[in-house]
Amino acid sequence: MSKIYVIHENDEWTVHLTNRLEELNLPYELWHLDEGIVDLTSEPPEGVFYSRMSASSHTRNHRYAPELTAGILTWLEFHGKTIFNGTKALQLEISKINQQLALEKAGIRTPKTIGAVGRDQIVRAAKKIGVSSFITKHNRAGKGLGVQLFHSIEALENYLDSKTYEHPVDGITLIQEYIQSPESFITRAEFIGGKFVYAVRVDTSNGFELCPADACQIDDLFCPVGEEKEEKPKFEIIQAINVEQIGRYEAFLETNKIAVAGIEFISDANGTVYTYDVNTNTNYNADAEAKAGKYGMLELAKFLEKALLNEQSKITV
Repeated sequence: MSKIYVIHENDEWTVHLTNRLEELNLPYELWHLDEGIVDLTSEPPEGVFYSRMSASSHTRNHRYAPELTAGILTWLEFHGKTIFNGTKALQLEISKINQQLALEKAGIRTPKTIGAVGRDQIVRAAKKIGVSSFITKHNRAGKGLGVQLFHSIEALENYLDSKTYEHPVDGITLIQEYIQSPESFITRAEFIGGKFVYAVRVDTSNGFELCPADACQIDDLFCPVGEEKEEKPKFEIIQAINVEQIGRYEAFLETNKIAVAGIEFISDANGTVYTYDVNTNTNYNADAEAKAGKYGMLELAKFLEKALLNEQSKITV
């Protein structure tokens, strides 16, 4: 029987989608790829395939899940299967260098960034970037891994020599200019089927780890997911977002064969927009959605339902 196959490595981030698939009575199967095989001697089953592989999988002891997923997706693409967020999307998910260059190629402004491997090279990159304030981040990241703000080279050197320095899983640390926003928030635009669904304003006053998933409330103690004790919600769905900007994002997603994504951006004091992250394993915040009456996982499940029906019609012809 033709099914929806969901490729992932994190049950907590996937259960919200499977709940919606069950609500719509859709046939599905989970492929949890923390380990497994790529059987090049066999053919894939009938159905549509959706990858939710995450760049932060190594933080859950699933170090090689992205590499295994890359093999599986290549196998599926070889056999001409319908895939959402295939190999091209995965290449961007696990490399912010790849993300930034793809965004720049699409004419989308990004912050100045230099990648470096090795302690002395990180310092060299910070000196070369030529800005007074800068941040570090991991090239393969997610959940704000390795994000630290610095106002001097000396502060960076002290951090690199300390026990608190986080070594990136792929060895690459990014030095990126710090964009000073007049207000403490960033915006995340959500897309399903390559089309804009809604935008979320995310309060950054308590830090950089901006994972919107409900599981972050348990697993990531510094992830600001809108605790009930605070009057101002950390995540708030908004309607006001530049139409031309949405168009550029949608064109970028189409070019890079990305069906589902959350794209994050920030504006400086002059109103200049900088796009700095493309998350192809996007999650949604339940509190913000309930307040706005918009539900990302439901829309995603409906999108997959339509794709499955289209696939089934091709089989019966």
